[in-house]
Amino acid sequence: MIRITNKFQDLKKKKQKAFGVFLTAGYPSLKYSKDLFKKIVEAKADFIEIGLPFSDPMADGPLIQHSSQVAIQQNISVQECFKIVEEIRKINNNIPIILMGYYNPIHYYGNLKFIKKAVSSGIDGLIIVDLPMEEDKEFYNLSYKNDLPLIRLVTPTTDEKRLKKILKNACGFVYYVSVTGITGTKSASVNDVKNKIKIIKKITDLPVIAGFGIKNSIDAKKMSSISDGIVIGSSLVKKIDEVYKKKNGLKEIFKFLKSFK
Repeated sequence: MIRITNKFQDLKKKKQKAFGVFLTAGYPSLKYSKDLFKKIVEAKADFIEIGLPFSDPMADGPLIQHSSQVAIQQNISVQECFKIVEEIRKINNNIPIILMGYYNPIHYYGNLKFIKKAVSSGIDGLIIVDLPMEEDKEFYNLSYKNDLPLIRLVTPTTDEKRLKKILKNACGFVYYVSVTGITGTKSASVNDVKNKIKIIKKITDLPVIAGFGIKNSIDAKKMSSISDGIVIGSSLVKKIDEVYKKKNGLKEIFKFLKSFK
């Protein structure tokens, strides 16, 4: 939690916006995935979201679904995800790392066991896409007691009454899903996002990060101007697909990431 708080305080002091990067653990291979996370750190990303591979990622579009399927085919387990985090921590102990995924693999692993291992591995927060507020009391209490924030998701269809309930015990930051539908399929509307974030900001002082629908650096700049930062995911997977077999593929990915800063 302290890494997340420190990062956003530092960015606010510098009048900068956060740049977050999502990537499924183990994509396109375990070794290349580790190299990619190193490049994400080198590119000065402000935080990392590591995706837990899952067989039925309902909120994700074709690109992220594909990355998850490839990782599963290579037997990338929850345990491997923790190992990746531990390797990142060897090279950088300050960057916030969020684990993002679906509840099924977590439940199968065991809630308390998962939370304790996440904390000991160096994870700073969790985003569980398919665990709504109405059903997460047990998990939320466990994560809260172990100083592992459960970061809340807010969508364009979240009405103000429910928004107040979601934000009442939110911590870390608020993840605003900028588009209705799945990831990587359409660009977000700046005006729509701006209006929703204004409402969110009236209820909470937490940073609001926009994700989904950010396809390029132009989208990123627009969304950063009305939020506290952005996350990219599908656009990175697309770039990886284009270049990872090239000799200088990692250099091209590094340049791609730097274009968002």
